[in-house]
Amino acid sequence: MALADRCVQCGLCLPACPTYAESRLEAESPRGRIALARAWALETIPPTPAGETHLDQCLGCRSCEAVCPAGVQYGALLVQARSRQRERRSAGWRQKSIEALVARPALLGALLHAYRRVHAWLPAQWRLLPPPAIAPPAIAPPAATGFAPAEESVAMFVGCAASAYEAGLRESIARCLAMLGVRVETPSGQTCCGSVHAHAGDIEGAQRLAARNRGAFELTGTVLTFASGCHEAVAQALDGGTTRTVDAIEFLARRLQTHAERWQWRARPERIALHLPCTQRNVVRSAATLRTLLSSMPGVEIVELTASGCCGASGTQMLEDPARAATFRAPLLRQLQESGATRLLSANLGCRLHLANGTSVPVQHPLEFLAECVEAAPSPQAVSPSA
Repeated sequence: MALADRCVQCGLCLPACPTYAESRLEAESPRGRIALARAWALETIPPTPAGETHLDQCLGCRSCEAVCPAGVQYGALLVQARSRQRERRSAGWRQKSIEALVARPALLGALLHAYRRVHAWLPAQWRLLPPPAIAPPAIAPPAATGFAPAEESVAMFVGCAASAYEAGLRESIARCLAMLGVRVETPSGQTCCGSVHAHAGDIEGAQRLAARNRGAFELTGTVLTFASGCHEAVAQALDGGTTRTVDAIEFLARRLQTHAERWQWRARPERIALHLPCTQRNVVRSAATLRTLLSSMPGVEIVELTASGCCGASGTQMLEDPARAATFRAPLLRQLQESGATRLLSANLGCRLHLANGTSVPVQHPLEFLAECVEAAPSPQAVSPSA
């Protein structure tokens, strides 16, 4: 009730809401959903299947939160409303299966690698995700590459599906950070961030996963996140003690500001499409930093995709209702095709998987692309006096 009562029903959130833009129904807007949740909490109206569907169909993009003049914490309100919803009715079998799998990253990784091998033979309706790439070879340690000795140590948060899908990203960033004097570790025992559970109303499940991650990173000073959709959950689980959670884009940009002489850009004449996920824009807020990083790359032309407020991935919604998720993705894919871009960058894993499943254009994390465009600068000792 305290969260809902901050909403003054001004309607300034409506233009920012992708589900309201698609349907023009008040119940598909943030203030409509807040009104429903408040009425259910007060028991002034009974929950109905239609009302539950309106709550289900929220994408959780939090664009409303970013523009709200009253400071409504819509993300927290949505989690609480869905928690109460889960008490009223059980989650579907797909949601429960997904929650069980992401809480077991090793099993999920094995299944995803098996999925990669059979993907080409599956019927189209079963190809809900693109296949994971073959994992790259591990990088050589900094001492063997001639990079500067490590001056700082950080840990990587891997999560669940990223264990299979982001192996190349992790190797690329470890190499880049080694150039900048940072040693990267990957503590064992970490698990899913818990966002899948929390956003579906399973708060207890999310808290159990948060506790496991606290244990895995209890001796770590800095933890880097790569998926903007995981960042807030990891930060809430770890921050408050001696551990700080930092978006990898922000960390790399800060390190580069003080150690820019240690690497150099390769010219990369290419037109790139940039998708800024809702969580990056509205929660992590690293979009400006990413734009600055990409603009410093010689030869790269950036086309920002703005045709849709949300790509529609929305956690598990792209798996539970792929047809509806595709309607939000379609404007972005049309803009991508019209742009002539040869590559698509997005900082959230779920968004990348959803977008990649609808286009043949390569889809990457921005930092993985950035890593392809840099190399270690020659050391001063390697430069002759005549040079």
